[in-house]
Amino acid sequence: MSFSVLQDDAMKRQVQRLREAFRSGRSRPLKFRLQQLQALRRMVEEREKEFLAALGADLCKSELNAFSHEVITILGEIDFVLKNLSEWVAPQPAKKTLLTLMDEAYVQPEPLGVVLIIGAWNYPLVLTIQPLIGAIASGNAVIIKPSELSENTAKVLAKLLPQYLDQDMYVVINGGVQETTELLKERFDHIFYTGSTAVGKIVMEAAAKYLTPVTLELGGKSPCYIDKDCDLDVTCRRIAWGKYMNCGQTCIAPDYILCEPSLQTPIVQKIKETVKEFYGENVKESPDYERIINLRHFKRLQSLLEGQKIAFGGETDEATRYIAPTILTDVNPETKVMQEEIFGPILPIVTIENADEAIKFINDREKPLAFYVFSHNNKLIKRMIDETSSGGVTANDVIMHFTLNSLPFGGVGSSGMGAYHGKHSFDTFSHLRPCLLKSLRGESANKLRYPPNSQSKVDWAKFFILKQFNKGKLGLLFITFLGIVMAVFVKKYQAVLKRKALLIFLAVHRCVFQ
Repeated sequence: MSFSVLQDDAMKRQVQRLREAFRSGRSRPLKFRLQQLQALRRMVEEREKEFLAALGADLCKSELNAFSHEVITILGEIDFVLKNLSEWVAPQPAKKTLLTLMDEAYVQPEPLGVVLIIGAWNYPLVLTIQPLIGAIASGNAVIIKPSELSENTAKVLAKLLPQYLDQDMYVVINGGVQETTELLKERFDHIFYTGSTAVGKIVMEAAAKYLTPVTLELGGKSPCYIDKDCDLDVTCRRIAWGKYMNCGQTCIAPDYILCEPSLQTPIVQKIKETVKEFYGENVKESPDYERIINLRHFKRLQSLLEGQKIAFGGETDEATRYIAPTILTDVNPETKVMQEEIFGPILPIVTIENADEAIKFINDREKPLAFYVFSHNNKLIKRMIDETSSGGVTANDVIMHFTLNSLPFGGVGSSGMGAYHGKHSFDTFSHLRPCLLKSLRGESANKLRYPPNSQSKVDWAKFFILKQFNKGKLGLLFITFLGIVMAVFVKKYQAVLKRKALLIFLAVHRCVFQ
């Protein structure tokens, strides 16, 4: 028997084991979910040094950067979910029509089943654990496949997760392309993938075999428009921070700048000054500046510099996979650097004449994961948001929409589908099940929907189903209904009521006049 067949069999057994554990119902109670999330938090806190060391080995991250870029986001997300989960799992009442006024209608979130989470290498801890938080909160069983490119973080996850989480419900599988390919042959109830658009297409194709829903967190060329009416010092500082953080290996980093020709030179100068402020005279020696993940990506980025006008930076060192913070000017939109997501510390500037041309430039290309616009003019900001499309938007800053767990984070078009963070993660990994509980009584009202049909029934159906009522009208209708009921009641029991009224009158009369 070949290794591939053995491997395939092992994957099947793992998935089946998790499915049996899920079907036992163990992960459904709120208490279990809270316990697992609390255990996950303990793992991150107690083994923080191991995670920080792994991130340092994979991406040359300093401990401070690793904590602020990844660990703090995980802890914040867990705390947010722990605080709100009891509310999220509760049935949510649904609005009713006149025909269902006496029934019980609600939406009940239920777990999907066994889900697969495929992590990314650029932020290998947070981009693996953050979706896992949502999957646990929703009551699912999970197979976690960390990226093999960030191998040190992947090894730590495989070692530590089984020590803290239920081993029958949550499993880490490490490996490369072959292992991921074998995993994708199995049937899952949801697949969550973070990575490139090219691999996203492979994941979606594999999922189509079983009609498995997917969340694809991809990327794209996120544009950054700088209006002439803005604070250029602040603008360039914020762009430099977002672009060169993690050595440019951030899916929502500003990919390129669009601006009028007169702004190009001052932008270059101000970003140069900011880089010196952030990283010192010798960027290569700064503990806050990371390295490219591997040699293949290093050479890919090097090739993007060929034939370009380098206004700043451009230094590279293959031995340490170092690429300096770089700015390209007068960039031709047809060149290679503008045809693919850069995912590195190279910032092209493309000049356009005005905001109209910027909007057209953005709309002529694939929808990006993020869009950034800098301006004092709020009307212009609103217009650019209204007339473009992207996964998310931040105005007068970059990346910060990712940090707000009340906002859904996700792509659109080729930059992805689906969203997560906070409640949006819970919804992504849940089936929002509609429930209507009716009584077996009141059958006379149902005659409207039973054959034989008639014009009278259709007219009544129009009234009950299509008629829209505001609260005031509905209250008036209810009072009218009560009036009709009372009239029927009075008419039916008129003689009895008359006798009782007479007896009450005589009794009162005796009390008063005796």
